[in-house]
Amino acid sequence: MDENGPDGRPQGTLIVGAGIIGICAAIRLAQRGASVTVVDRTGVCEETSSGNAAAFAFSDVLPLAQKGMIRNLPKWLADPLGPLSIPPSYMPRLAPWLFRFWRAGRAAVYEPALAAQAGLMTLSESEWMALMDASGTRAMLRENGSLELYESDAEFNASLPGWAARERFGIDFRHVEGAELAALQPGLSAQFVKGTFVPGWKTVADPKLLGKALWAHAERLGVRFRQDSVTGVEAGPNGARATMADGTAVAASRLVIATGAWSHRLARQLGDHIPLETERGYNTTLPPGAFDVRRQLIFSGHGFVVTPLETGLRIGGAVELAGLDAPPNYARSKAMLEKAKRFLPGLQADGGREWMGYRPSLPDSLPVIGRASRSASVFYAFGHGHLGLTQAAATARLIADLVSGKPSAIDLSPFSPTRF
Repeated sequence: MDENGPDGRPQGTLIVGAGIIGICAAIRLAQRGASVTVVDRTGVCEETSSGNAAAFAFSDVLPLAQKGMIRNLPKWLADPLGPLSIPPSYMPRLAPWLFRFWRAGRAAVYEPALAAQAGLMTLSESEWMALMDASGTRAMLRENGSLELYESDAEFNASLPGWAARERFGIDFRHVEGAELAALQPGLSAQFVKGTFVPGWKTVADPKLLGKALWAHAERLGVRFRQDSVTGVEAGPNGARATMADGTAVAASRLVIATGAWSHRLARQLGDHIPLETERGYNTTLPPGAFDVRRQLIFSGHGFVVTPLETGLRIGGAVELAGLDAPPNYARSKAMLEKAKRFLPGLQADGGREWMGYRPSLPDSLPVIGRASRSASVFYAFGHGHLGLTQAAATARLIADLVSGKPSAIDLSPFSPTRF
């Protein structure tokens, strides 16, 4: 990676971050003949990409500002273990992001964001299916849909504008109740009176296992890995340079920043101030057989999902806006598990593994995909919020198009690093 070509210039592509975005980008670039090295402080698919809810949520096109968060904010904040938590000490630092988030709910911002997200999702689905076929991971895909659940007619009615918006983009769904609801998920608590089934929703057997399998494919394509911490980045006329924790520098002709919730710190060194915040998500993974869950269950009023995995039953979600440095509050995992026991009577809740991950979130719910504002050699691929796994393959395609100078598959202006 730090070798120079015949003209003395640095060669190859360095990707900072070995989560699902970085892995997919490495594969795409290697497929196009690039020499690629991925650097990460812990390993391949070992952090946030390892413990997510395992969904290919291609129908999840609504910006967060339009999914009831603003409406429910006062109620949720009153419950320290509810769907959304903000420690009071963090509120002053968070206030500018919250203001941007509130403004993202305006129709003038919401409609373009919705259209952009829908376009990215369409690309995501086709790119993921092609990547799974090419990497031999298609057997890890589960195509049994999702079931969103409502405890009252009022809660169901509040969801209808969102479903109408999805319908405009051709997303298939149907509302269910009674016997059909019970057939889609036997054993569900009677407190849920209606649901919405989305047949096109997909999950994977286990996100960490998928990431590792994709990495094996990347290695077969010649991608290399370096375990190290990148503490600094700089760009010059002939490429870019990353500084490691021990002070050594690695030069590359192209640099891709895909470090999730930490990405904005590196972007700032290049002059791009991107308002990224960290949604800390929690889950508990129970042993296999804890409950016969037929498909991903979405308890939107409580901010969490239940996903059947090859490796167990994962119960998690919720949002804690508390930055990168506060210690985990696993009481949030326990609170979701207690609710799941009520919602799924008979759930075997012993023997679970608790986990916390960091979702990199931007106020308009769109990721940053594009070039650094001051360098044609540095590319950003971060800020996917809850949708990193879902949008990884499409992001990889878009980054590969940028790096190779090919026309983009979709309009990239809504994802521009300079849009803020």
